[in-house]
Amino acid sequence: MNLPLPRLAVLTVTTLAALALGLAGQPAAAAGPTPLPVAFDRAAAAHDVPRDLLVAVAYAETHLDDHGGEPSASGGYGVMHLVTNPTVHALEKAAELTGLPVEKLRSDTEANIMGGAALLRAHADKLGLDEAARKDAGRWYQAVAEYSNAASPEVARLYADAVYEQLGLGIKARGVAVAPREVTADRGRYAHVRDLNAPVETLSTDYGPAAWVAASSSNYTASSRPSSYAIDRVVIHVTQGSYAGTISWFQNPAAQVSAHYVVKSSNGAITQMVREKDVAWHAGNWNYNTRSIGIEHEGYVSDASWFTDAMYRASAALTRAICDKYRIPKDRAHIIGHNEVPGATHTDPGSHWNWTTYMNYVTGGGTPSWSATVDNSSSQFSASANWGTSTYSGQRYGADYRFANPVAASDPAWYTVAVPSAGTYRVEVWYPSDPGYNSSAPYIVATSSGNQTVYVDQRSGGGAWRSLGTFSLKAGTYAAVGVSRWTSGTGYVIADAVRLTRL
Repeated sequence: MNLPLPRLAVLTVTTLAALALGLAGQPAAAAGPTPLPVAFDRAAAAHDVPRDLLVAVAYAETHLDDHGGEPSASGGYGVMHLVTNPTVHALEKAAELTGLPVEKLRSDTEANIMGGAALLRAHADKLGLDEAARKDAGRWYQAVAEYSNAASPEVARLYADAVYEQLGLGIKARGVAVAPREVTADRGRYAHVRDLNAPVETLSTDYGPAAWVAASSSNYTASSRPSSYAIDRVVIHVTQGSYAGTISWFQNPAAQVSAHYVVKSSNGAITQMVREKDVAWHAGNWNYNTRSIGIEHEGYVSDASWFTDAMYRASAALTRAICDKYRIPKDRAHIIGHNEVPGATHTDPGSHWNWTTYMNYVTGGGTPSWSATVDNSSSQFSASANWGTSTYSGQRYGADYRFANPVAASDPAWYTVAVPSAGTYRVEVWYPSDPGYNSSAPYIVATSSGNQTVYVDQRSGGGAWRSLGTFSLKAGTYAAVGVSRWTSGTGYVIADAVRLTRL
């Protein structure tokens, strides 16, 4: 009998996965939990999935936290967020592919990672990725987008872009490390899908900095607030899931929940999903739904790593604008957590949410102790004659920006900054995006322990500040951030502006 090769491969790795987990034949002897790095290595090898990509998917979903076996808001389990709900049955599909019981996939981290790897491989097989193609992490982009189970192609692209962003920035979490790496994401059919990371194309009409993605009309009540109901509260939520996953869930008619806004952890990006005039179903209390604006924040109440300074600042600016618009007092009696809604059964935003920091930002008392921005037109910027000057994109930070072809040679453009004291700084970059710009532009940060490089896909996400992460910097005036031409990525490398903020 001649079996198709992809199916034969799945059968083989399924058997290997069961053996590795002690589920084929006699049960394995009792042992402690498998270390996370080992679990990712085993699952990647069993299903021929790039290990770093598998980690990046898990990190984008859960920051590698299984949350004690509790499901996300959309019914996702474990570090790989295997979803089971009325419209998505990824958990059950993972059980079918691996031969592992559903309960084990829910509660056992190694099994859960094995299930996620199996799902990714199944999507790759449907795309026809052969053995050679599977070695290139960039070729898995469409499989990652399908893994999202997103309710729309736009959100699937948003999800996959977040995963590939992590590959460029690198990951260090719970003992698992992924070094920043060059990856050219092959978006395939998603290359022509609306980019929700392009704010100038998808602006909200209620709040300018936000993108607009409509929630399903089955998940909110159309209204004419504040004529129909006065608005006098802002309710703070935590999504119990990822940014893209939450947007997708609110698009799903089965959710029966929504919020007006969703805020991203890493950079504070905001998506509006319900118009402020309409009543979102977020508070679990009809009276409070009618009188409030609901803001969801990406993350989980049990994990403080999601609550970044960028998220606090972006959300606080939104809340401040809402309060000004509807004349809501900027105090804790009117800006409340979901757990403070009468009759609430939810605990968000939880004990890790820093109300003092947040309210300082809302009231304008959260000005950074030090921040510096350097544009390419500044005397603090230097680049060789190989770097051209352009005014082509309206997403540029100032009057113009610089561009150069990628080459296998050292020819970086540098931003010199007078760093006031040794400490931890957030480094952000601004660039215009375009399909013809670089798929893996190397940004160099001169940390106190040596240069660190992160890679940014400049084909999307432009026209806004984008965080490269936090870094330990030494005091002094020196070339602190650079943009290198030395990359295997395709397209012009762009150098526009950088911003450093002391934390």
